[in-house]
Amino acid sequence: MISVIIPTLNAEKDLAPTLAALIPAAVDGFIREVIVVDGGSSDATLTIAENAGVDIIETARGRGLQLRAGARRARFPWLLVLHADTELGLGWETVAGNFIEKVNTGRLPQAAAAFRYRLLDDGWRPRLLEQAVALRCALFRLPYGDQGLLISRVLYDEIGGFSEMPVMEDVDLMQRVGRNRLRMLNADALTSATRYHRDGYVRRILRNQACLALYAVGVSPKRIQHFYANERGAERLAPAARERPTGS
Repeated sequence: MISVIIPTLNAEKDLAPTLAALIPAAVDGFIREVIVVDGGSSDATLTIAENAGVDIIETARGRGLQLRAGARRARFPWLLVLHADTELGLGWETVAGNFIEKVNTGRLPQAAAAFRYRLLDDGWRPRLLEQAVALRCALFRLPYGDQGLLISRVLYDEIGGFSEMPVMEDVDLMQRVGRNRLRMLNADALTSATRYHRDGYVRRILRNQACLALYAVGVSPKRIQHFYANERGAERLAPAARERPTGS
């Protein structure tokens, strides 16, 4: 019934638990195929995918391009898009199955669905971020890619699928789905907090919001990607600059 599509790039630390969380649904036949679309990993990502027995596609780097290639390969009537660092929580398949059954029988019109955002970290900062994401989804029906996306092939094709964008591909697709065709599922998508630990909560949140604001005012995804890459580069160089001896 479901084709799972996972875009990857140097995801060796996160991919195995993401795939492991799918095993019960695969054993039950709810998941019929898992497609890993790799954008040029130089670590053990492809080895992990091969050992898991999933289908593998290799493409150029770019999440929008990778997802579009994965959807083109998928053979089943429902698509489940997951980031490589996002695990679905226990019982997700029951909730997702109920949603699919309602759409398939006409009790719901064609629609897409996303999961409840959870961050795999302790403390008040991840809980506050989860609440902020829940409020955004309640007000604007705008989940991001780390909340997963469950969408029928019919609706996916109707709205034109993923655009081959280097960034913001999730926001672009959600906007074309539209808030009236988006449901929030009562099941968790648990995302790694590695990037928040690496960048710092405040810095990463501000960077993400800056990218969203740039996109909202019409800045091209390529320019947003350039901004993001430059900001990350400056951040990496800053510690070295501070540690350099005076006069060197």
